[in-house]
Amino acid sequence: MSDTQLTVTLDGGGIDDARAIVRVLEGVFGTSDGPPADEGATVRTATFGSPGTPRAADVSPRAAGDALSAPVTVTVQGTPQAVEAASETLSRAFTARDDGAASGDQERERQLLLVP
Repeated sequence: MSDTQLTVTLDGGGIDDARAIVRVLEGVFGTSDGPPADEGATVRTATFGSPGTPRAADVSPRAAGDALSAPVTVTVQGTPQAVEAASETLSRAFTARDDGAASGDQERERQLLLVP
C-alpha cells in the first residue's frame, strides 16, 4: 500500500484537547485534513495520509504543554502499521489506557483513553 490512511475519532475533552492530540499525530503522519475546529462538537474526526510505513514518534511526555483538560477517548483506524504508530505515539505523549483493539483483513482499530 503506497499511502497509509489513518482516521482518528476523538470523543470528550474540549477543542484544545483535540487540537493537542492532532498536533502530536502530525509529527508521525504529517498534516491532517484540517485541525478540529468545531467548538461545540462532542466528537471530532481527523484523517491523515502518509507515504511509506509510519513509525511512532519519539515524543517526550507532555511535550509542548499538550496536557489534556479532560479525559478523551481516541479511536484510531487504518492499516496495522499506522494504528500501531499512532497508538505508541499517543501513549508516549499522554497518559493512556488501551481500551481494546479489533483487526480485519487489512485494517485495524484501537481505542485509547487519554487522561489528564
